Amino acid sequence: MTGVPVDSAAPQPAPLPPHLPTSPEQLLARLAELAIPVTTHRHPPVHTVEENRALRGALPGGHCKSLFLKDRKARLWLLVALEDAVVDLNRLHGPIGSARLSFGSPGLLWQTLGVRPGSVTPFALVNDRTQSVSVVLHRQMMDHTLLNYHPLENDRTTTIRADDLLRFIAACGHQPQFVDLADAHQPATL
Repeated sequence: MTGVPVDSAAPQPAPLPPHLPTSPEQLLARLAELAIPVTTHRHPPVHTVEENRALRGALPGGHCKSLFLKDRKARLWLLVALEDAVVDLNRLHGPIGSARLSFGSPGLLWQTLGVRPGSVTPFALVNDRTQSVSVVLHRQMMDHTLLNYHPLENDRTTTIRADDLLRFIAACGHQPQFVDLADAHQPATL
């Protein structure tokens, strides 16, 4: 057998999920099929909460962040919280019933939810066809009537009603649990 030698030390691209990830346009079509009204605003790509704050202007609603996590038992978690919520990964495992938590790798994120770092969102659950991710929602986030998330890419923001977010999550085959992050943190580690 002949071929070009492979440098095993060279970074390898993450394998594609067994299905092609949903595009933002397909996501918006799915939301329309579910009769979930949303409003989407385009903007330059943002990678941090600070960049998002600088670009959003007076966009109404709770602005959120989503964390893709893996515990020591290899269970996957998606934590969705208000952007200013303090998340202490050293203590969060207790309230949500996980083993110790750390961030999931970009490759695992792509394989599981079909999004890249900076675009993590509860909308990515549309790509979790095996329901391998446990969903945790910040209880205080759900007090907002409107919530804002990236629709699978970080060059736009989609506003959705909180009750419609729950309907979307259920339509993806997930049942979220709710956590009060005020009970799960000490001074910030994130």
